[in-house]
Amino acid sequence: MARQMSLSDADKPGARGMMLSSLRAAASGDRAGLARLVIAALVVLTLLALLLSTATGASNASAVDVVVSLLTGEPSSVLSQRDRIIVFDIRLPRALLGLLIGAALAVSGAVMQGLFRNPLADPGLIGISSGAALGAVLMIVLGGALPMGLVGVFGGFALPIAAFAGGLITTLLLYRVATRYGQTSVATMLLAGIAVAALAGAITGILIYMADDRQLRDVTFWNLGSLAGATWAKVLTAGPIILISLTVLPFLSRGLNAITLGEATAFHMGVKVQKLKNIAVVSVAGAVGASVAVSGGIAFVGIVVPHILRMVIGPDHRYLLPASALLGGILLLAADMLARTIVAPAELPIGIITALAGAPFFIWVLLRGRSSAGF
Repeated sequence: MARQMSLSDADKPGARGMMLSSLRAAASGDRAGLARLVIAALVVLTLLALLLSTATGASNASAVDVVVSLLTGEPSSVLSQRDRIIVFDIRLPRALLGLLIGAALAVSGAVMQGLFRNPLADPGLIGISSGAALGAVLMIVLGGALPMGLVGVFGGFALPIAAFAGGLITTLLLYRVATRYGQTSVATMLLAGIAVAALAGAITGILIYMADDRQLRDVTFWNLGSLAGATWAKVLTAGPIILISLTVLPFLSRGLNAITLGEATAFHMGVKVQKLKNIAVVSVAGAVGASVAVSGGIAFVGIVVPHILRMVIGPDHRYLLPASALLGGILLLAADMLARTIVAPAELPIGIITALAGAPFFIWVLLRGRSSAGF
């Protein structure tokens, strides 16, 4: 009753709209035009990266030959049948999967940073990646103990399904812990995520200790992350989940812009804060869980990409989320091409490339933030 009697101007619909307009203007500043230009450039670069990825490898197929075959659907005079199999059955699904995974990790990072109001937040902080990794390691080490009929039902999808289930169960557990009286505490979820990640890491360590040589090798390479096992089946399995999440998350842009001023302010601006948290966490869990399930652990994409773009185009999530999707896909494709060529004919795990590039950047961000704070 007291709140109704003392209704402030900020609670009125007209004032609420003015506040939201002011927030958008402050978020985008003078960089709205620049943001649109950057997104247009990233679209072109994405197409170029996709083309180069399908044309990079041991085969002699050139980029021009690949383009001719993609546009016409007919084999070119240079692209042999063998090369067509390499390009369309091996490289193209790998490139598309890399594009989807890079976009999923980058957008998830941007959403987490907006939700936690921390530019260094990452999906790994709330334990999704650790839970997915634990599910995969459980399947690798203990999968042989399952009934053969059950394993035969899933076949080659057993490992991705186990990883996705691990990420989903972890998310539901964290959500249960952090939610009380219908309200989810972001701070509690963050702290619980750190604890769950540590617990998942400990259990994973026990399983690694139990593993034999072959299982240990599989676990090691899976944890390092790779797109080497990409197939059309994996694209069709993980792709829809990632695409649904990437379609839903941009609709949270208005709420994420408002929540940067605090949850109470966002509520008075008409944002359904609890609903925003629910959709954000579930969507990020789906995108990251599906990505980790088919590629293994790939670090730092969710931190590096949004931070770079935030420095260039500003913090407005209307532009930051689509730009993150594009740049994340580009960077992961570039890392994959480097992983395939740097030690050719062997192949370096892509997680090593992203860690080598991302870790120094992360340290630079920390030092830059410390200098800005005067520490």
